[in-house]
Amino acid sequence: MLRVRCLRGGSRGAEAAHYIGSRLGRVFTGWVQRSFWSTQAATASQNTCAADDNKATSPVPKDCPVCSYNEWDPLEEVIVGRAENACVPPFSVEVKANTYEKYWGFYQTFGGQSFPKEHLKKAIAEIEEMCNILKREGVIVKRPDPIDWSVKYKTPDFESTGMYAAMPRDILLVVGNEIIEAPMAWRARFFEYRAYRRIIKDYFNHGAKWTTAPKPTMADELYDQDYPICSVEDRHKLAAQGKFVTTEFEPCFDAADFIRAGRDIFVQRSQVTNYMGIEWMMRHLAPEYRVHIISFKDPNPMHIDATFNIIGPGLVLSNPDRPCHQIELFKKAGWTVIRPPVPLIPDDHPLWMSSKWLSMNVLMLDEKRVMVDANETSIQKMFENLGISTIKVNIRHANSLGGGFHCWTCDIRRCGTLQSYFD
Repeated sequence: MLRVRCLRGGSRGAEAAHYIGSRLGRVFTGWVQRSFWSTQAATASQNTCAADDNKATSPVPKDCPVCSYNEWDPLEEVIVGRAENACVPPFSVEVKANTYEKYWGFYQTFGGQSFPKEHLKKAIAEIEEMCNILKREGVIVKRPDPIDWSVKYKTPDFESTGMYAAMPRDILLVVGNEIIEAPMAWRARFFEYRAYRRIIKDYFNHGAKWTTAPKPTMADELYDQDYPICSVEDRHKLAAQGKFVTTEFEPCFDAADFIRAGRDIFVQRSQVTNYMGIEWMMRHLAPEYRVHIISFKDPNPMHIDATFNIIGPGLVLSNPDRPCHQIELFKKAGWTVIRPPVPLIPDDHPLWMSSKWLSMNVLMLDEKRVMVDANETSIQKMFENLGISTIKVNIRHANSLGGGFHCWTCDIRRCGTLQSYFD
């Protein structure tokens, strides 16, 4: 998933509503506040009666190839992304807001062109080996189609080149037997869905539900064209105030800002996911699923899974550099919160679209097996102390494109049923 990880985190809904009001007017502010607080009230009400559903059976048709409710049930089938033909996105305002200042020159120079060829070649080889290891572990692996992402396209509202189909977690969210295509928020990712259509049509033809969220126009109004970023301090201040590069002009979200735990799905407001997008998901998934907004002390939030990664029933990795504002809710519910160790990736390794915390961006093959970076010995030891076996794979060059194991995959089928873990 695009792990542009100087990024991730969020802020409280009331702060965001205040900001939206200053931009769009009091009427719309009232709508955002009512939607946010009414949804939270409804969620709280639902929480009181969900315990009776704790052993609910799966409503998924017996022969449907798509079935996944959480991040840790035994993995049976997965989509793994492709680095082939990956291009650097043009240096537009939403890209600038989601990347480290030290890489801005890279985007300005190479936007619309291929990522460095030799680096890309190594990333492709790493992901091929990852696929081979998954297959040896008994997992069926599907891949998106190769596409020429350098082709320029134009809509009535903007023009751009594409990026890649490397991070299926960014664009696809599986909830039960439903595949939800996220609308995305970067113009360079507008047509990314095309790489997955062959696979999704096949799943649909075999019984899966298929939903495409409203596609944003990505007109100029969706972005704060004057978003003031000069330093990390600026980013912290803006995020704390509920100010993001994406506005509330129309719904937008990346699937990677959501993480699943059965009936409870957690989401953050980020640079690519706005409150209108979250509200669309809340209404779409209700009443069977409860979507909870959580937030973090994060200077530039984008995608939740290198900040808050749920790895088992009542077990979550919480980034110590980006603490969760609502962490006591998890602790009071009996969850175990684990602070992963500091990543070991060298300072000189290029991370054009991510942060070092991809070390915690792991893929659970089941509750007792995890796919983890072969170079990150500290987090390997952490998992082993938890009684979880580590499957070590080197994707260091693939990390540079913006993601770890969770980002590079979208689990299609896990062997499990719909349950409640948060009551």
